[in-house]
Amino acid sequence: MSKLSQPTITVLGQDPTNNRVCRINCYAFQQDAILSFRGWQYAAFYSPVGDAVFIHLARRQLPNGPWETLVFDDYPQTVDDGHNTVQIGICSGDGTIHLSYDHHCDVLHYRHSRPNLTTNPSSFTWTSSLFSPNLNHLPGIDPSHKPFHYVTYPRFCSPPPSSSDTGLLFTLRDGKAGLGNDHLYTYSPLTHTFSYLGQHLTGVASNPYIHGLNLTPSQSHENRSRLHITWVYRAFVHYPGWDDPLDTKHKTQAGPNGAENNFDICYAYSDDSGLTWFNGSGKQIADLRAKETVDNTSEGIVAFEIPKGSGLTNQEAQAVDSRGGVHVLNRDNLPSDDDKPGYGKVRGDGDIKSDGNGKEKVTKWKHYHRNSSTATWRQTPLRPVHGNTRGRLAVWQKTGDLFIILPNSDTKGMHILRATAKNEYQDYEEVWSGKGFMGEPLVDSAQLEEGGDNVLSLMVLADAGGEGKRDVVVLDFPLSPQAVQLGKV
Repeated sequence: MSKLSQPTITVLGQDPTNNRVCRINCYAFQQDAILSFRGWQYAAFYSPVGDAVFIHLARRQLPNGPWETLVFDDYPQTVDDGHNTVQIGICSGDGTIHLSYDHHCDVLHYRHSRPNLTTNPSSFTWTSSLFSPNLNHLPGIDPSHKPFHYVTYPRFCSPPPSSSDTGLLFTLRDGKAGLGNDHLYTYSPLTHTFSYLGQHLTGVASNPYIHGLNLTPSQSHENRSRLHITWVYRAFVHYPGWDDPLDTKHKTQAGPNGAENNFDICYAYSDDSGLTWFNGSGKQIADLRAKETVDNTSEGIVAFEIPKGSGLTNQEAQAVDSRGGVHVLNRDNLPSDDDKPGYGKVRGDGDIKSDGNGKEKVTKWKHYHRNSSTATWRQTPLRPVHGNTRGRLAVWQKTGDLFIILPNSDTKGMHILRATAKNEYQDYEEVWSGKGFMGEPLVDSAQLEEGGDNVLSLMVLADAGGEGKRDVVVLDFPLSPQAVQLGKV
């Protein structure tokens, strides 16, 4: 199997560290913070300017043009909370860029660019004047819309280049950890406004945490896109004051409703951009036009039954290949067959806990894969998890191969595994490793689409001269079928 060569590394800016406990760049639930479109790449991140921290938005012409960076200095970011990241969306229909940022159970923060910015980028000087001011609503929807008042985890989702769909989807969670719901919106490039589709995921005494929201060419509807979503649930634990409107205990980084209450991996899909939802067997389970929703009781949504307290995390990673195969990266400490071929050894000095009977429980990363032809799932243990940093998935659509990016927060290391489509994703080989990297790696998935640049672009944090200083950097790995020697950084 081909190894990856050493990447080209470029620095986007300084990661905020002064007087902060939490990092605010490079988290797994940022679906797109680095994203390419029509030969240009865009990256959003926070960086300090003097003593203040602002959103920076950078762009470059691919494959290796210089980065240009603008600063939204009308909105200082002040809250020391790792949830409050920034997300990018690009609408192919009108060439607009959309940003949503700085949320942990807060009023919506959103802004958008003028039309044609990404369809004709070289005709614009890259300045913040190309964007709207900070808005507390989506254009076309009144600010009084209830979900806008308690926002966490916004995401944008764009159709693949091969699709005839030209709009943009947007989702957010309202409510709190363990007690929330997800809402879905669609953007029209004709009217430049959003419409509310409905509450597509509902938590019953729980909340759903999605791994991702991905559109791929539909296998049953010509010229349409299939929308895939996987998630875990987090059960709610009541605590004193939980129903107080002024309560903020749930906003702590390790509050009363933590990841120990995560359970099950679930799956659903839609062939009409999120209006109608089906389970993995193809049975309709919700129609948002009829005010229906997918919830814990919906038939056939559970792909893997995983009990609470099993080490299951939330929002780790999801990717979908061009055949419609769904890939999920997560972890658990449940027993598995260590010696089965293709499973990989799980013994090691990873995250180890006792099961209460004197036996060690090793938390292992797992690759969960849904075969699109058979509509069946399988799971494969990969290797022990070191720390609580989450990994990432990326599919190189030219070959269908899957890249699994695994950080090691104990050693500031990062490892990339490759599983090939021709071997049904059952061969896992490490194709690169490096040190000096932190945070949770983010991927420009558009670069790996058919017709893309065949470059694996990762946005991560990197050591920057000691004393706890970090940079936001982009690692570019050129992909080719030729074998090269394993690169070390």
